[in-house]
Amino acid sequence: MVEACRRGERKAQYEIYRLYSKSMFNVAVRILNHVGEAEDVLQEAFLDAFIKIHEFRQTSTFGAWLKQIVINRALNQLRQRKVAFQDIDGVPDDFEDEQFDDEEIEWEVTKVQRAMHQLPDGFRTVLSLYLFEGYDHEEIAEILQVAESTSRTQYIRAKKRLLEILKKA
Repeated sequence: MVEACRRGERKAQYEIYRLYSKSMFNVAVRILNHVGEAEDVLQEAFLDAFIKIHEFRQTSTFGAWLKQIVINRALNQLRQRKVAFQDIDGVPDDFEDEQFDDEEIEWEVTKVQRAMHQLPDGFRTVLSLYLFEGYDHEEIAEILQVAESTSRTQYIRAKKRLLEILKKA
């Protein structure tokens, strides 16, 4: 199908869009927390992918390559909102001493989704990239252009805030 897209075949492009659009939309909406912006990012990402399909070297799956385009587009959209990922090296992490019993929290999907929507953009982005997209902190730091310790600290704080929101729900 990728070869057909390289030849500019619209039917192949539509099929790729049909296969990947829902999962890529979910990636964008988890990062952006805004359906309209996620839809725009999705469309722009597919346009980029089809325009740059000759650059796809098949060193990974097409889906992984496309996901990276979607994530980069979504992060660019966040940057346009002026979301700041601040380096916080040297800030004491006294909150790490506090323990949460994850088993006490009811992990219903709708509650978690609602709680995720309440997180600040920076927290939600790091949490989504780590938990849902499977990136490690080194990769997240590279994607967001922050220190690895910033990614870890944002993740810890996001997880803590998410747990607090879920306890109140």
